[in-house]
Amino acid sequence: MRSLHRRSDRLRPIDALVDRRPPLPLWLAAVVAIAAGPVLDAGFPDRGVWPLTFVGIALVLLTLMGRSIGGALLVGFLAGESFYLIHIEWATAYLGPVPWAALSTLEAIFFALGAVLITLSYRWVPRAFPGIGGRVWLTAAVVAALWTARETLVSTWPYGGFPWARMALGQSESPFAPLVAWVGFSGLSFLMVLLVALALQLAATAELPTVSRVGTAVLAVIAVLVVPAWPTTTTGSMRVAAIQGNGPAGYFDAAAPGTVMQTQIDETLQVLDADVDVVVWPEGSADLDPQRVPQSAAALDALSRRMDAPFVVGAISQRGDRYYNSSLLWDASDGVRDVYDKKHPVPFGEYVPDRKFWEPFAPDLIGLIQREYTPGTKDNVFDIDGVLAGISICFDIADDQLTRDAVSGGARIVFAQTNNADFGQTDENQQQLAIARLRAIESARSVVNISTVGTSQIIGPDGSTIDSIPAFRPGSMVSEVPLTDTVTPSMAFGHQLEMFIGGMGLASLVLAGFTARPRRVSNRPRT
Repeated sequence: MRSLHRRSDRLRPIDALVDRRPPLPLWLAAVVAIAAGPVLDAGFPDRGVWPLTFVGIALVLLTLMGRSIGGALLVGFLAGESFYLIHIEWATAYLGPVPWAALSTLEAIFFALGAVLITLSYRWVPRAFPGIGGRVWLTAAVVAALWTARETLVSTWPYGGFPWARMALGQSESPFAPLVAWVGFSGLSFLMVLLVALALQLAATAELPTVSRVGTAVLAVIAVLVVPAWPTTTTGSMRVAAIQGNGPAGYFDAAAPGTVMQTQIDETLQVLDADVDVVVWPEGSADLDPQRVPQSAAALDALSRRMDAPFVVGAISQRGDRYYNSSLLWDASDGVRDVYDKKHPVPFGEYVPDRKFWEPFAPDLIGLIQREYTPGTKDNVFDIDGVLAGISICFDIADDQLTRDAVSGGARIVFAQTNNADFGQTDENQQQLAIARLRAIESARSVVNISTVGTSQIIGPDGSTIDSIPAFRPGSMVSEVPLTDTVTPSMAFGHQLEMFIGGMGLASLVLAGFTARPRRVSNRPRT
């Protein structure tokens, strides 16, 4: 008996290292999880304190260490709910609190399910690979990969996904921003979580000297930050006029048809003598469709003829009984030269998926959305007198694949048309602008982000601001905008990298679950 007792004592240190009990009791983990949401949100625009994104990730991971499955579900849900309720609070300005709460709760459920996988990785990976490399590096990598896999899933599913709150999107103004050209949005999220998870694992590895733990963490951060910006070569320029009319473009604005277009015309008249290659108006700017309303077509013809330049304008197109949120390439000689229909209309905003199923839950709200926009099928590239331009309409800018489609289609510049009028002075405007800035860096393409009400900016291929118009003021940007043909690694291999990261995380978790050593000492994690 004494021999067995001594053998058990000898095994305890190993078990303690690879199967730690929770660093936080459940009640405290719940409090920390709730606090993590506001901290995470503060790393995103409009507050934009980007280091807080890393702090928020650390708080979430700390609450998941050593948890049971039930405990992970609870703290994961609390962290997700507190984050999304604050992060997308702007949704209440459009359709009120019910859709905002419903979307936040759905995303929090996904967050909780991802939290369970992360908790299992903390339990299984160190037991399956008990060496320093397994307990520190592999565990951190699997945790980061699983976090990224959850982001990837919710970015594409259901109903096209909601890619708005990925960790990478908090880094548009940080030293980490240039990395998106190499690894894309998902790759940057992975690296961010990896650095945080690695620091936490090093902190918990007591057998390593403090100098080694701190030095390893610092070197990991330096190794990521010393990656140079992807080199871009300018292959010409395009002189662009972008017009922000500041008209009453909100869904519920009681404006007469044509009012928004008139504000765009009035502001365009201020730059009538500008020598430009193209004039870009925002999403929905031609609220009288020039394809169907002769007066609207005549106004665009007159402006295009006077400025000797084609116009890229937003309009609502109707073909048969279907409506499309469209961008039109228009000039005085040909009228409509090309059309792009928005491929990613916003579910429950621009259309109601499975309307018969959802309408009984909130008939008044669902009933507000009368016009159902059909997702487009046309390519998102316009040929503007020999210069290929990628077209993005509002929520399109958050869709990774649409940017890749534009670049693979030969786009040398991107026109991002949007209408932020429904969201007033909320954070939505700045969050979308941050996505546009990262898209410019990721694709090495200048992005003309033009809104009905702002904030509008012309962003260079390196993410720098070339020109801007303040929010809720009419104005114009007339600038010589760089063109590039560069194909970044993210544009060439971003989807494959994203799939590799997610696949690696899930495969490693399954392998660890099968090969983890049986527990020799009863040390079940507390709830």
